[in-house]
Amino acid sequence: MIQRIRRLGVAQMAKVMGALYFLLGILIAALMGLFGSMFQTAGDESAMLFGGGAFLIALPILYGVIGVVAGALIAWLYNLVAGLTGGLELELEGGEYERV
Repeated sequence: MIQRIRRLGVAQMAKVMGALYFLLGILIAALMGLFGSMFQTAGDESAMLFGGGAFLIALPILYGVIGVVAGALIAWLYNLVAGLTGGLELELEGGEYERV
């Protein structure tokens, strides 16, 4: 059965994208912290900042904020384009499901 996605909820898309980007930010911060600590040298303040705790906390938050903004923008643009083109088509397999 073919279904169309005619509209995306802007707030819901922003919330989901913000959460996904936040999780991605945690992963990237952890990897950067791990690799950054390998290159720290005694007395090098810039290396300490790169691998420091403030950076590891700020990066996921920054990614999350970017995700919220990007998600809202993408949903808004999709709704605009879907109004002109009819939206995406998905082929779904039949079956009973329970709505959460």
